[in-house]
Amino acid sequence: MTELWELLQFLFLGLFQGFTEPIPISSSGHLKIVQEFMNIDLPGLTFEAFINFGSLLAVLVIYRKDIFLLVNHASDYVFKKNEEYKSDFTYLLLLVVATIPAGLLGVFFEDLFGESFAEVKYVGLMLIFTGIALWIIRNLKGYKDDTEITLKDAIIIGLAQSLALAPGISRSGATVVAAMLVGLKRDSALRFSFLMYIPVSVGTTIFAVDDLVGNPEVSSQFILYIIALLAAIVSSYFALLLFINIMKSGNLKYFAYYCLIAGVLVFFLL
Repeated sequence: MTELWELLQFLFLGLFQGFTEPIPISSSGHLKIVQEFMNIDLPGLTFEAFINFGSLLAVLVIYRKDIFLLVNHASDYVFKKNEEYKSDFTYLLLLVVATIPAGLLGVFFEDLFGESFAEVKYVGLMLIFTGIALWIIRNLKGYKDDTEITLKDAIIIGLAQSLALAPGISRSGATVVAAMLVGLKRDSALRFSFLMYIPVSVGTTIFAVDDLVGNPEVSSQFILYIIALLAAIVSSYFALLLFINIMKSGNLKYFAYYCLIAGVLVFFLL
């Protein structure tokens, strides 16, 4: 019975974190809420990073055509001097620039952020903040496409991504909000947000490898980790498709409602 409960727990956490990672409601914040509300002992940051890899794979699958064209065109510009693809090379550089703030803050201050916002009430406040931000941009349509993103835009979106180090601030929510506020169209905002997620997620996975390899706890639960990973891949895939469809239909208000209601309930009841 204990083994079955442990299996169900890892399956649930994989599905739950995988589903909440791409959509703008903060996966880290919701994990804290689950831990508090259901009294579940979470496996730890190593597990979160491992499951985050599942979400990364889902993003790679959905945006595989964009990634292939971007890398292929950028390399043609660099090695074949094809001026037609200069905009793709520039876009790639802007993605790199946008990942720097969160990368630097994550390396040096992630523990500080985690300790400062350890109480679940802070998660409630950050969810309220996320809900307000989503409400502000709910009707924006934007006017800039991928070729019109500036260095200033990339820096602003990158700084917004760094806010997600605080549990309750959604990474995808913060970046999409920032992208929409600087004028990007909805599809361009989504694309830039999730393409810049890739290097950050890869970095998180690499840092977690040392903890995974040789960890006796992970070794004893390897099958459970794999089950959670597979669950995360599937749930992240469908969650991201849901987010894309909601963005296209202009219904971000529903995420705003959810974050506001969840934030208020968490702040006053937990």
